[in-house]
Amino acid sequence: MSKLDEGSAPGEESVEPKQHRKLSSLILPGCWGALIASCLSFTPSLLPRGGIVQGVVWGISAAIGYGLGVFLASVWRAFADRDARRPRNWAWRAFLISASVLVTVFFGLGQYWQYLIRAMMGVSDYNVWLVVLSPLVAAGLFWLILLTGRGIRAAFRWTADLLGRWIGHRAARAVGWILVAGATYLVITGLLLQGFVSVANEAFSGRDTTTPEGVHQPTSALRSGGPGSLVPWDSLGRQGRVFAGGGPSPADIAGFTHHPAQDPIRTYAGLGSAKDTEARAALAVKELERAGGFRRKDLLVVTTTGSGWVDPASVDSFEYLNGGDTATVALQYSYLPSWMSYLVDQSKARQAGRDLFDAVYGAWSQLPPATRPRLFVAGESLGSFGGEAAFSGEQDLANRTAGTLFAGPPNFNTLFRQFSDHRDPGSPEVQPVYEDGRTVRFANDPGTAVPPSGQAWDGTRVLYLMHPSDPIVWWSPHLIFSEPDWIAETPGKDVLKGMVWIPFVTFWQVTADLPFSTGVPSGHGHSYKAEYVDGWNAVLHPSGTSAQDLDRLRKIIAAE
Repeated sequence: MSKLDEGSAPGEESVEPKQHRKLSSLILPGCWGALIASCLSFTPSLLPRGGIVQGVVWGISAAIGYGLGVFLASVWRAFADRDARRPRNWAWRAFLISASVLVTVFFGLGQYWQYLIRAMMGVSDYNVWLVVLSPLVAAGLFWLILLTGRGIRAAFRWTADLLGRWIGHRAARAVGWILVAGATYLVITGLLLQGFVSVANEAFSGRDTTTPEGVHQPTSALRSGGPGSLVPWDSLGRQGRVFAGGGPSPADIAGFTHHPAQDPIRTYAGLGSAKDTEARAALAVKELERAGGFRRKDLLVVTTTGSGWVDPASVDSFEYLNGGDTATVALQYSYLPSWMSYLVDQSKARQAGRDLFDAVYGAWSQLPPATRPRLFVAGESLGSFGGEAAFSGEQDLANRTAGTLFAGPPNFNTLFRQFSDHRDPGSPEVQPVYEDGRTVRFANDPGTAVPPSGQAWDGTRVLYLMHPSDPIVWWSPHLIFSEPDWIAETPGKDVLKGMVWIPFVTFWQVTADLPFSTGVPSGHGHSYKAEYVDGWNAVLHPSGTSAQDLDRLRKIIAAE
């Protein structure tokens, strides 16, 4: 038997030869590693976890723990210069008793921690039957990962044995590992991942031709797809039609401001509107010129999320606070939903953000400074990543815009990381202060004073909205091996104090939080809604807007 698969179960009379080893056999050091990792998987992360999600985290953690246990046992044997030994029966009994006690205790603690997180965020959804199923999900995923690993190892051994007929043993093993590792990488990235993306792209491209119920083609010439528009309604895509056909009316805005209001301009170019991003950006600018967007008081350039979605809470807030004297322009760069674009379409988001802003800025910069609108930039999630791509840093943002509002920036955002990593000493990562807040600031709750309080915020204002519990903001591959400052420091207001960093485990916990980041109430996770009212109020700094006005607008945006 292989050294890594010795001692498969209690009560065996003899060790089986390698070629007759049972596929389902487990070794004791690996089981201890799986037990420890399993218990740690119940510790809290950023968001509430349902039973299925907990089962996934549990199964992955157990598989990693098992592998680490096997690896450490092999390292120990190498230093001790001895072969594997079959564990005694009492060792297995001790493990089974320990496992029964520890899993029960940590399972109960896990439910308690999840209760605290749900209460803190106001989440009432809880399915006890899914919690009961979590051990089965964990067991199934554990065995799937384990058997996949053993299959890869078997392929390596077969390849090494085959190569050993022509080359030396050590060379055969080295070349075998290279060939199997390369083949595994090609299967995962080429066959599985690209195949999945192609199928998803085909499916979502079909959905992009549909129009949600209640969305109608505009009758105003101020909207893309309306009378006289250069962009056909059918070419806007699903999210483009939602954007062009939605938003507050002049009557809605006048009801808030108590003054006559204009009809906001909204222009958009979908994937079907032009052949590539540069052409769509040029078309969007022509559409903006046609609708009179460059004659408005404020002009907003929005980089969308994956499928072309523009957060209505952001644009609506912008329009209400400006009395409708606004123009907003955006374009689509993908069919895929945000979470998939987050993984595979980052380059498209970067290109779209750069091309759209450059096209708008090129036309805007040719206008007389006294009559052209103020130029603003916005983006949420992957849209903030694309929006940043048009700028080289703080001074570029200050020189070429009147203000910027980014919400839920992914951890890999270039400028976000630059500002956060070079924050002023003493400021926490969850709410950093950069260069005394002269241009760039960060807010967990923009309804309160945006730090640093007492410091002047003149000229261009750049504001990042980021919830302490937003996994989009904090997820990073670095979580595997290093503890981030946002965990080591005092936790944010909606993060449980019991959250700790654990190698491997925390990475998978936060990864599991990602798909459900918007499934929590506004003000938590990746759910930004009424926060846009205070965010845009801070960036625009409009005169004559009272605290009562902002409170009314928060209710309007929340109701939408």
